[in-house]
Amino acid sequence: MKHDPGHASRPVETPRSLVALALLALTAGAAAGLVGAIFRLALEQADRWRDSLITRAHGGTLVAGFLFVATACAAAASVAAWLVRRYEPHASGSGIPHVEAVLNEEIPPAPFRLIPVKFVGGLLAMGSGLALGREGPSVQMGASIAHLVGQIFRRGWSDCRGLLAAGAGAGLAIAFNAPIAGAVFVLEELVRHFETRIAITTLGASATAIAVGRLLLGSAPDFHVETLGYPSSAAGPLYLVLGAASGLAAIAYNRALLGTLAAVDRLSRWPTELRAGLIGAAVGTLAWFAPALVGGGDPITQRVLTGPETFGLLPLVFLLRFGLGALSYAAGTPGGLFAPMLVLGAQLGLSLGLLCRLACPHLDIQAEGFAVVGMAAFFTGVVRAPLTGIVLVTEMTGSVTMLLPMLGACCMAMLVPTLLRDEPVYDSLRQRTLRSTSRGAR
Repeated sequence: MKHDPGHASRPVETPRSLVALALLALTAGAAAGLVGAIFRLALEQADRWRDSLITRAHGGTLVAGFLFVATACAAAASVAAWLVRRYEPHASGSGIPHVEAVLNEEIPPAPFRLIPVKFVGGLLAMGSGLALGREGPSVQMGASIAHLVGQIFRRGWSDCRGLLAAGAGAGLAIAFNAPIAGAVFVLEELVRHFETRIAITTLGASATAIAVGRLLLGSAPDFHVETLGYPSSAAGPLYLVLGAASGLAAIAYNRALLGTLAAVDRLSRWPTELRAGLIGAAVGTLAWFAPALVGGGDPITQRVLTGPETFGLLPLVFLLRFGLGALSYAAGTPGGLFAPMLVLGAQLGLSLGLLCRLACPHLDIQAEGFAVVGMAAFFTGVVRAPLTGIVLVTEMTGSVTMLLPMLGACCMAMLVPTLLRDEPVYDSLRQRTLRSTSRGAR
């Protein structure tokens, strides 16, 4: 069934029904915030366990320790893929393309067993070191929780659709402690036009998600950034260059991601669990030698934003994380793309910022500011959601001094892929979701 914005946005409305919907959105947001906060805490604990396991393995026989780490990571990824295949195929990957397809009425909502599969599978996959983001599972779980609330209270599809969108926004909000970005993401990326009902439900759900989540997670921004000065107007063209470079890098990233998925698809004769296990073993091998480079990447982003990264190593680490992100997503386990994208954007921005500081010492350039702008620009190039990128990075860093450079950089980051006819990543992934659903229905 094709999406009809006019039909979906003009139900017969009364003040009483709208108030009831808003109250349900507040309830759904609180539930999504609680689940999302617990998910974040569980992921942090899983990362600590992985690091502790690797440290202890290094203390014994090296060969045995290496085999143990690689096998443990392979097993965790394999079990995550098995959960997806056995219980809920729509739990694979980010989940955001699936939510978009449901909101567009292209496929039906997933059954509610998706929630535990996404939670446990995501915990295993990201805990094993796969370079995946927590926001994908949080968005899809939040959407499913909100839809469940609508079903419990026997609401029609129009209300359930509004709640589903609101839950998705609440999931993104709690994933990054960014309530405004959660609401903007729903309107800009998921529904792509302004709907009053969805705006009301999404704002309410994001607010209660953050209110509940901050009881468990605290209220500090996800990243600490030293105070950044307002950049000079003379440095403005350099941020446009950063935006263009981010757009080109985004094209390469989208193509690498889709190419890796296609390559893994050609191994369809191999069991899903075996493919995921081999990818998990590869990640475990990297974790043995460089444990700081695996996982979602928040610690990497934080190091980049504080500026101590060695310039000579930045390109190498960027390329390594670039390939690791695409390979991890191809494992078919639960996990998103946002957090790995922020790592790459920060690294790209810092690299260019350091180069500009060397080339233009008279401009007094803060390379960390370039890293902040690079996060928003690379995100924009990949997703084509500039407002979400700008608001998300601003909320995550607690810094507003780079807003003007972000606008210019995101303009270029969106212009370059558009001119080169590169499709936004979630559009491509949604088409994969629809094709997979169509094959499964036969």
